[in-house]
Parts: sequence; C-alpha cells; structure tokens
Amino acid sequence: MSTPTPHRTGGLNRPPVVLLPSCQRELERLPFQVVSRKYVEAVRLAGAVPLVVPAALVDELGTLLDVADGVLLTGSPSNVHPSHFGEGVHDPSLPLDPDRDAWTLPLIREALARGIPLMGICRGFQEVNVALGGSLHQAVHEQPGLMDHRSDETLPVDEEFGLAHPVTPVPGGLLAQILEGLPPEVLDAGRGCGGVMVNSLHGQGVRDLAPGLRVEARAPDGVVEAFTAPDAPGFNLCVQWHPEWRAEHNPVSRRLFEAFGRACVSHRASRR
Repeated sequence: MSTPTPHRTGGLNRPPVVLLPSCQRELERLPFQVVSRKYVEAVRLAGAVPLVVPAALVDELGTLLDVADGVLLTGSPSNVHPSHFGEGVHDPSLPLDPDRDAWTLPLIREALARGIPLMGICRGFQEVNVALGGSLHQAVHEQPGLMDHRSDETLPVDEEFGLAHPVTPVPGGLLAQILEGLPPEVLDAGRGCGGVMVNSLHGQGVRDLAPGLRVEARAPDGVVEAFTAPDAPGFNLCVQWHPEWRAEHNPVSRRLFEAFGRACVSHRASRR
C-alpha cells in the first residue's frame, strides 16, 4: 500500500493559527459567544488563520494553547471586572463579562510563559495588565488632568473609529522599531510630537502598570497607550487603540499585524 501524500496546505506548510477569545452576549434573549468580524479579518491580514474560541474552562487552556501559534485578545464593549484589581464596580450601567475574565486572565499568563506571540487590543490590553497584577482607572475621563478617551456613539461608525489623538512611541522600544521606516508624514502625523495618530474608544485605562511591563507609547495626557512584557520569551505587544479598524488601509495598523504575523510564523517553525 502506498503512503498517502500530505495535503499541500496541511502539516508544516500550513499558516499559523491564532486564537481569538469570544465575548458573552445576549442576542434575542439567548446567550451567544461572539467576535467582531474586524478582528477575524485582522488575523487574516497578519497571514494567519483565525480560530474563534468560545468560553473555555480553565482545564481546557493547555489543549487550546497546544494548537495556538498566536493569541489575539480582542476589544469588547465589556470591561474587566474590577474585583480582579481589588475594587468595586464604579458604574453599574457599564457591561461586564465575568465569563471571559475567568479564562482569558489565566490564558494570558500561560501564553506569555510559553512564549506564544500575543497581541492585546483595548479590552485585551487592559486584560493583560490586570492578569499580570496591574490596575485600571474605571473612568479615565474623571481623573484630573486626563482627557476623555471615550468614543461618541452618536456619530457614524466611520467617524466614531476615526483618528482622534496622537500617541508617542518610546524611542528604542518595540513599537518604535516596528514603525521605523514609515513615511515622515505618517510618523510625524501626531501634530509635531513625532508620534502617530490613532483612534480612541475606551472609558477605562491603565492606572498602575503591572510589574515587569514596559511602556511603549503614551497619549498627550500621559495615559499609557501601548506596553510590552519584555522579559517574556515570545513576541507580545498590547495597544489601547483599535488598529484592527480598516487595518488594510492604515500603514501603522499594517505594520503591527505584519509584525505579529511574522512572530506567529516564527513560533510555529520553532515547534517543528
């Protein structure tokens, strides 16, 4: 009997697989697990295959990470429950997702320990900080000297996700390296600050950065907009803004997802 020929897209030739955690949402009075399509398309832009993960049990995390070449922590309308950083709920009208918290926080710690490439966006950015021992402002706009970083949901979506303020990368950091070589009109688009313009759709933000994390960029008011865990063995980058929004048309976003995608390919190769 002849040996079957491996499928061309399988085995070692397949693209990396990136896990996308789902959010818990009630739709038409029934519970659903959902992921916004823009994150799925951003993973594809990175050259990877998106794998949406429903609410997982903690004892399933090892199995999930065994098949993962990367993890992308998505944004969400919900906030991380403040009990995870020792506070009560400041505004009960805002949505929470304790089921997501229950498995993404330990997932983050295990993924970083394994060196699996990890990217966090908005809620995902905040999840990483909390998972590693940091805390959040539950209402950034109520803090003296800080801007209102929330979006205006009365605007058309294109305007709501439009560029809102500059962020300034820390010289020599990972984010600065990823953006190096972009056209001057992009790199100095941050109104003369040597930064880049980003959108802004968050009510919460980093208060105390977790031990071991390094700031990669700040907003004009000093709010942390990007960080890394430099001592983790794999690529990781977390940003407070939403680079996934129309990422294919944004040179900054393309750089971020291309860097993440290359790291996922490298991680997959290292596991052969």
